[in-house]
Amino acid sequence: MADTVMHPHRPPHPVLRTDLSPEGRGARGLDLASAPPLPGGRGRRAARGEGAFRRSPRLNLPNLATYALLILGAGIMLLPFAWMLSTSLKTRGATFVTPPQWIPDPVTFDNYGKVFDSAPVGQFLFNSLFVSLTSTALMVLFCAMSGYAFARIEFRGRTVLFYAYLATLMIPQQVTLTPLFIIMNWLGWTNTYQALILPSSFGAFGTFLLRQFFLRLPREIEEAAFIDGAGYIRIFFTIAIHLARPALATLAVFAFMASWNSFLWPLIITTDTSMMTLPLGLSALQGRWTTDWNVLMAGTVIATVPIIAVYVFAQRFIIKGLSHTGLK
Repeated sequence: MADTVMHPHRPPHPVLRTDLSPEGRGARGLDLASAPPLPGGRGRRAARGEGAFRRSPRLNLPNLATYALLILGAGIMLLPFAWMLSTSLKTRGATFVTPPQWIPDPVTFDNYGKVFDSAPVGQFLFNSLFVSLTSTALMVLFCAMSGYAFARIEFRGRTVLFYAYLATLMIPQQVTLTPLFIIMNWLGWTNTYQALILPSSFGAFGTFLLRQFFLRLPREIEEAAFIDGAGYIRIFFTIAIHLARPALATLAVFAFMASWNSFLWPLIITTDTSMMTLPLGLSALQGRWTTDWNVLMAGTVIATVPIIAVYVFAQRFIIKGLSHTGLK
């Protein structure tokens, strides 16, 4: 049996016992009961297994007030969507009934058929999907490349160039519409897909978002790849791009929503009905003198469903991506 070695200035260590009996010869263990208690008695509580589980927070008055405010805010935000869905299922005469009816009576789905009869909504849907998906893919690629370059590649003037590019966020979109239209018209790209896609294929916000993510990657990963003979391009496409999937998914959702909901630029650059996107095409459902609001709300529901589907699919990546980039 090995006893504790005493020192005049050190507390005694736990007794290391060796069982020399035939049943447990060679088995060793620490006698936690003989260990000196830590300040506040934490040693003995840990030895007994106390405090292993964290207590759940109590629902005190401040927490209940916070939850109540959050639920109230969520309800206020959902009211327009509930009214939109309710109106899309009403008949024309029940739209402006007083008091308002939240539950349609009777419920009709004819408004959705009238949407497709009033305008080429199928073509509008195809244009919006094609433009949004293509511009989102290009946005993610270009912003990932530029963000990685600003974060990991050392070159002269990198910081000045990054902040100059970031300063473009302060320029309103309306200021750039006229010169952008002149360029597109000079190239002969009016009423074309490239005019709808290219202006929304890059942005300073996406570069900033991904730069913040790449700055958090450990240098040891790149150093190990450099030792194996990989360069920056190979590291980016084989290592960095896979580690940045949460941030890429976050940027993809933001870019898809911005492109899908874009109205002003398609209104300026397109005059042909076959090139209109869905938000621009839905504006044709609003007449000069009268408007069938139930039909218009049905078209709005159709335009909202893809956005909700994309967000529901990528919400876990959004939370993870924003937490890794340091944004709140």
